[in-house]
Amino acid sequence: MSNVEMLKPLKTWSHLSTRRRKPSEYEVVTTRLHYHDRDPNAPYEQDPNTFMNEWYKKNTYGSALKHDDWNAFRDPDEVVYRTYNMMQDGQETYVYGLFEQFAKREHDKSLEPGWLGTLGLRYAPARYLFHTLQMASAYLGQVAPASTITVCGFFQMADSFRWLTHTAYRTKELDLAHPDKGFTKNERAYWEKEPIWQGYRELMEKVLVTWDWAEAFVALNLVAKPAVEEGILRNLSDSARHNGDELMAMLCDAQMIDAMRHRRWSEALVKMALENEANRAVIQGWINKWEPLADKAIDAYCSGLPDVPDAAADAKEAVRAYRKSLGF
Repeated sequence: MSNVEMLKPLKTWSHLSTRRRKPSEYEVVTTRLHYHDRDPNAPYEQDPNTFMNEWYKKNTYGSALKHDDWNAFRDPDEVVYRTYNMMQDGQETYVYGLFEQFAKREHDKSLEPGWLGTLGLRYAPARYLFHTLQMASAYLGQVAPASTITVCGFFQMADSFRWLTHTAYRTKELDLAHPDKGFTKNERAYWEKEPIWQGYRELMEKVLVTWDWAEAFVALNLVAKPAVEEGILRNLSDSARHNGDELMAMLCDAQMIDAMRHRRWSEALVKMALENEANRAVIQGWINKWEPLADKAIDAYCSGLPDVPDAAADAKEAVRAYRKSLGF
């Protein structure tokens, strides 16, 4: 190779230079951003035996889920910071438009006392649950072995925070309309003590201390989140419509749009993992481990849910159908 050829500048980043097309915005701003995957013995440029290095060696690069190149993962929606903000600005405009329109109609004054009790018990405490989804998604993004996986985890984290914010806002609206019903006052006690929440609480507390990145992904995105989405969001939406609360139904439906995007990137990551056939048994083993806890959570929450008699059975069937679509 001549000196001229050696000094010829690349037209793009070296890791994208072998492609026969111009890299997309998504590829430029999401791929190979991690610097801790250069040396498996010392992910961070410290003594290999420091706590942080030991943590990543065990929980990221020592996971039982193996692939030759996790950096090859791509989000099927190719979401980047710019497009995420554009997309979710529209979503937030829609959600807060719902709040404004229903407030002008004095919607909350028309809700029946029994349904208000249901919202106080079954909806308002969900902000604690959504916060656990936020924290678990943040950890997954932090320890993922490729930046393209990290980006998906962090946008999922942001969506969970948006769900939490919507729940807090809606709870305060209900408190202003019905100050005698205990809204904004009883949620923590319900989350910590009410039987309907203890299944989800146990499930998410255990997810939050699952350190292996791949098991954390399976436990959260293939088991726990679908159990929340089908057990709570989908069923609460149905129950709300039967009880004249179209605002709650539409709010849950809007959150499910985010959930479906989360499932798309999860499906893409599972498909990539299954390029290594040995990973099938690993993932199935983790699903078998976590599924009973998720079923227990769904059963507890759905018991007595107004006007949705088959709520638990339908939710469990839906989450199993989702995993079946992934090959499990």
